[in-house]
Amino acid sequence: MTRDDLNSKLRISKEEMQQYGYKIIDHIVNHFETQNSKKPVTFASREEMDSLLTENIPDNPTPANEVLDFVMNNIIPNSNIVSHPKSYSFVPGPSNYISAMADTIATGFNIFSGGWAASPAAAELEIIVMNWLLNIFGFPTKKGGGIFTSGGSMANLTALVTARRIKCGDDFSKAIIYLSDQAHSSNIKAIKVIGFKKEQIRIIPTDIEFKVALNKLKNVIAKDRLEGLQPFCFIASAGTTNTGTVDPLNEIADICEKEGLWMHVDGAYGGAAILSSKGKLLLKGIERADSLTVDPHKWFYQPYEIGCLLIKDHSWLSSTFSEKPEYLRDIEGNESEINFYDHGIQLTRRFRALKFYMSIKTFGLESFKKAIQYNIDLAEQTEDILRNSAYWEITSPATLAIINFRYNPIGQGLSEKELDSINQNISKKIVDSREALLVTTVLQGQIVLRMCLINPRTTIDDINSTLQQCEVYGKEELKLIQKNPT
Repeated sequence: MTRDDLNSKLRISKEEMQQYGYKIIDHIVNHFETQNSKKPVTFASREEMDSLLTENIPDNPTPANEVLDFVMNNIIPNSNIVSHPKSYSFVPGPSNYISAMADTIATGFNIFSGGWAASPAAAELEIIVMNWLLNIFGFPTKKGGGIFTSGGSMANLTALVTARRIKCGDDFSKAIIYLSDQAHSSNIKAIKVIGFKKEQIRIIPTDIEFKVALNKLKNVIAKDRLEGLQPFCFIASAGTTNTGTVDPLNEIADICEKEGLWMHVDGAYGGAAILSSKGKLLLKGIERADSLTVDPHKWFYQPYEIGCLLIKDHSWLSSTFSEKPEYLRDIEGNESEINFYDHGIQLTRRFRALKFYMSIKTFGLESFKKAIQYNIDLAEQTEDILRNSAYWEITSPATLAIINFRYNPIGQGLSEKELDSINQNISKKIVDSREALLVTTVLQGQIVLRMCLINPRTTIDDINSTLQQCEVYGKEELKLIQKNPT
């Protein structure tokens, strides 16, 4: 077969496939082996990327290795290394090699994981892994169910669509949904996407520990009922992105049961902490939720994308999302043969369960437990270091591997405005150095630094070196303020 014939069939030869595949694997292995020694942060403007990458669609072929070299030289280096030990910001993506290779298998074989008839093994594996998670979180395995999604945002959206149908039916004009001011923004986005107006959303303030204020929640629900409205759902947080805080889940469950509200728990960040002893205590009551979002591509160490929705009764999903177009009428199996396109929004679905399955099988659940406990302990060690320093102030203590703090040296009498400026500039300088990704958030009106320490490869030496560098920048900023007081 000629080269033109191969190209027209979108193929390369067997030998070229092998060589090309080995080369890609070598790049990935090298990444896992050397990422710690690289800088985690990259910078590039739109103009720079346009100049580097923009081209007209190519009509003619380019040798595969030439295209690969271009990608490895120009695209991969211009992306942050979110699995780097000093990538502390947002929610890092530690990932693992086994899962990365599992994704390669799922993609290479192009397995359709939407319906049973297309891939019974893929559907069965998703059921099995889902049952593992149901067990972990104390949900019923016989009646319960769930679905793997692209991430927590889609899991939250799926949960809220389901809650709306079960609690409100077709008319949700008077329905009211409740969440705290620390709830993840994906929930607000989901609420808007599914058609709720601003007037139907109640943002409940949090207390000094950033937990939802229960008395205020009760008062708002009572007021809404007196006004003839329909309270139908509360979104609790199990590990907020800002602080790692867990809402009082048992107390919220009591309120939801009494008021007839759907209880959705957004555990996209913190849910996995249930595998640790401290996390299990903090998450007590999570098993009482009607639905729960967890994000394996966060603290279960999976590569992007894999989110998950767990639900108390799998029939709630099928009754919400199932459609029966004519072209699918010949492939419907019995009730035990689950078609996951009937349990969520996507019809075409990739085989996400495979990477979770293979990594759990390879490393064992005990290894995941140890990694998560290590992360929690590391954050608490970091808190001890900060508390014993004359330069740092804790603004939110270590909770589920997240800690917030700010530079506030003893005896300087700095104003809040000055402290905000110093800490903002510390973040800018550390990121500009590319040595660490450490950005700010705002807590109770204060600009603070935030570390999310869910990478099992992050060490206390990484933390110390970053803090030492931040102290240097803090002293520089302090001198500037002392030289030019406002």
